[in-house]
Amino acid sequence: MHEEKGWSKVENIKRESNYLRGNIREELAQPSPAFAEETANVLKHHGIYQQDDRDYRVRSSQGGGPDQRRWIMMVRVKIPGGRLTTLQWLALLEFADRFGNGTLRITNRQDIQFHGVPKAYLRDLMAGLNRVGLTTLGACGDVVRNVVSCPAPLEDGGIRDELYRQAQRLTEHFLPRSQAYKEVWTEPTGADSAPAHLPGNDLGDEEPIYGRNYLPRKFKIALTLAEDNCVDALTNDLAFEAIVESGSIAAYHVLAGGGLGMSPGDASTFPALAQPLATVAPGELLPVAEAVVKVFRDFGNRNNRRRARLKYLIADWGLEKFREVVEEYLGRPLGPPREFLPVGIDTHLGWFRQRGGGWFYGLFVENGRVCDRSEIRLKTALKVIAERLRPGIRLTPLMDILLTELSENQRSELEHILADHGVSRSEERSPLRAHSGACVGLPTCGLAITESERLLPRILDQLETVCRHLGLQDLPLCVHMTGCPNGCGRPYNAEIGLVGRGKDKYAIYLGGSPAGSRLGYLWERLTPAEQIVPALVPLLGAFAQHRQDGEYFGDFCARMGPEALRQLTGGSAPVLGETPS
Repeated sequence: MHEEKGWSKVENIKRESNYLRGNIREELAQPSPAFAEETANVLKHHGIYQQDDRDYRVRSSQGGGPDQRRWIMMVRVKIPGGRLTTLQWLALLEFADRFGNGTLRITNRQDIQFHGVPKAYLRDLMAGLNRVGLTTLGACGDVVRNVVSCPAPLEDGGIRDELYRQAQRLTEHFLPRSQAYKEVWTEPTGADSAPAHLPGNDLGDEEPIYGRNYLPRKFKIALTLAEDNCVDALTNDLAFEAIVESGSIAAYHVLAGGGLGMSPGDASTFPALAQPLATVAPGELLPVAEAVVKVFRDFGNRNNRRRARLKYLIADWGLEKFREVVEEYLGRPLGPPREFLPVGIDTHLGWFRQRGGGWFYGLFVENGRVCDRSEIRLKTALKVIAERLRPGIRLTPLMDILLTELSENQRSELEHILADHGVSRSEERSPLRAHSGACVGLPTCGLAITESERLLPRILDQLETVCRHLGLQDLPLCVHMTGCPNGCGRPYNAEIGLVGRGKDKYAIYLGGSPAGSRLGYLWERLTPAEQIVPALVPLLGAFAQHRQDGEYFGDFCARMGPEALRQLTGGSAPVLGETPS
């Protein structure tokens, strides 16, 4: 394996972890509420993040309880393509109550996250997931993450089902081969039961694809269709667009180098959208994916984790050199790329005819949080629906739920259950709300600077009022919010992106594409939370007055550009120096 001097601290931790074993078993047996830093880094590859509940930290400092209770775990379940059985869904709801904070979080990678899990409950939770055929392996860490594809069972000739099958193949192929996960979470515990393993070679039998140090950073893969880019394909390290001819997939368009994380103080970091790399036959999908992953493994930056993503390798080399090296690893030339331009995103909310008969219902879940709040008891409603109607469960990259395989006579029963639990039907949600979303943010994400999930609903309440006043209430406006600049909430290619930059202050980005195919530009660098909506009002007003027929807000902001838009709204000079490219 390609090796450099000066590797980062995390690289050394991975290298000394003995293929992700580290000291996890030993520390699980200890009564302390938290893991050591090195062990916490290894745990990420097992789908677990150690987190610090900063709300509780504040309460404990004010005499609200023992400080050690602030340590909690986020556990992420890897669900390729977002498909679950009814029994698996019911188990997840049960585990949220038994081991977590009583809620589930659907992510924009079709994962499920448990929050607020104490260290002492980890082993029981992981055992429960294993019993129902679920895993957290590879949901986090420096490996290929959850592979996403459109989950909607539409009458499309089986195209989306084929994309799901490919997502399953890719997931299985890139799962870590180390037995560490099995040894830690499914084998007996005790001083005499810990298996002994000697460190292997860099590319030994334990990890024939990843090697001893795994990847330089996380790696994301998506499968998509141009007419429905609900997976936000261009934000992935590697994306495959299905090219459909005569009702079947004739080829895949390959795109590489997407990723939205950045560090504002480091000019060498930036958000980027994936670029056209090649066109390949359906049978070439897996070999091409492996070649790209191996090139990243061998040449990605292991010195500086801020620049340890595939997009930076491509930026440093240029796309042509990158393609040449991938061809070397593949052992044959790649077909020339075709143009890929997503033309839309379907939320899949509401009632739809299902492929093969019956119906499916897309249920809106605000910011992906499945919980009961006062009179809106979403979690209980979903439990009752699962128990009575036994639907299939599919999670969307927009953090919603599709309830599938429903008969005609179950439609009214499902709607009655929702109404009985105070849950609004998806058709009653505004297009603004349906297309918007936030990352978790404070208080638990270790990278969060500001609120995100807890603040965005209040911002959308105000924006809905503004849009109604301006006659824009039917506009599918996309607002994405994130609690730090790392971009998990995908703000940089949204029509309006809100990025936590300081205590209760946010950068505002404008001009992304509704279909995810264009990056926005920085409009305001530090806007206090309470000033976000007032800052957007004149922009929306100008849009209502000067928009072209059929034009979306993001397209309007991109067409105008920052200078003309500031002149139109009476603002100051444009912010320079941080326009993504």
